[in-house]
Amino acid sequence: MSAIDLKFCTVNRITLLATITLLVFAATLACLWAPINITLFPSFNSFPSPQETSFQDDLEVALKGAAMRNKTLIISILNKAYMEENGMLDLFLRSFREGDGTDFLTRHLLLVAVDEEAFQHCRRLKHPHCFRFVGNETDLSGEVVYMSVGFIDMMWKRTQFLGEVLRRGYNFIFTDMDVVWLRNPFAKLQGNGEDMLLSCDQYNGRADDESNSLNTGFYFVAANNKTVALFDEWYAARNKSRGMKEQDVLSSLKNGGIFKRLGMRVRFLDTLYFSGFCEDSRDLRQVSTVHANCCRTAKAKLADLRAVLETWKAFHGYKMSGWPKHRVCSASWKTS
Repeated sequence: MSAIDLKFCTVNRITLLATITLLVFAATLACLWAPINITLFPSFNSFPSPQETSFQDDLEVALKGAAMRNKTLIISILNKAYMEENGMLDLFLRSFREGDGTDFLTRHLLLVAVDEEAFQHCRRLKHPHCFRFVGNETDLSGEVVYMSVGFIDMMWKRTQFLGEVLRRGYNFIFTDMDVVWLRNPFAKLQGNGEDMLLSCDQYNGRADDESNSLNTGFYFVAANNKTVALFDEWYAARNKSRGMKEQDVLSSLKNGGIFKRLGMRVRFLDTLYFSGFCEDSRDLRQVSTVHANCCRTAKAKLADLRAVLETWKAFHGYKMSGWPKHRVCSASWKTS
């Protein structure tokens, strides 16, 4: 072999080794920087695959964008009344930023706007997932006072929308915007394949006892045939329940045995972890969410929720006597 051939072979070997080294290095980087799939719930395979379509509509795009790999997302409803500066939306998102292990969850939070102004505000905030819910017969842009006509209509529109989410095969946590997230709640939501996890106004100590007073301001639903049937019956029952909010109708259906009839596994959430103004958590070291239930107006909710968040931030592991009194919410019931 000539000196030229030997030199050529040496160069080729060096080039080959360099190429292999670069490929190995690139593969290593890809593994290190690949998105981590945090499995918060097991996959639910009992729901039939949706029919194939030639295009994805806006809702499907929004759901797919917000969902985790197991098709689970967090959903909250937004209207114009909640978007003022330092208002309910700001406090809600602030709780995610300041809570323990909650900041990343906003990547899986879909804000559903019931009016155009709220939708545009969501986009201006550069929140990653905003969806405009259309088809309202009632103007839902202003504050909807508890048990007003607008309040009841909004609750039923919400139920209709969430039923559609289930039909598309997505599991979700629904959270009212008057819920502050203090800790990542998913570890407390892990269960034994329940179809539905429901928060309570008061918890009687038995997770499977249907006499618990349910609250639809915070709950998890797995997408399957049973839960789709539940939401269909629930929404249809509005026609026979004039003047009743959807929570009361679901409670009535529960008392009538609908969960057992549909073969559903339902667990009621302990207020130790998922508390509210109706029943405070017994331990600040354990609580994940606080809901401004048992409160009439948005202004009152906002004032007392701010006090909760500030108290929790000051506590942060230190011994403390308890929660602040929900004085503004208590007074809200005395206002005509």
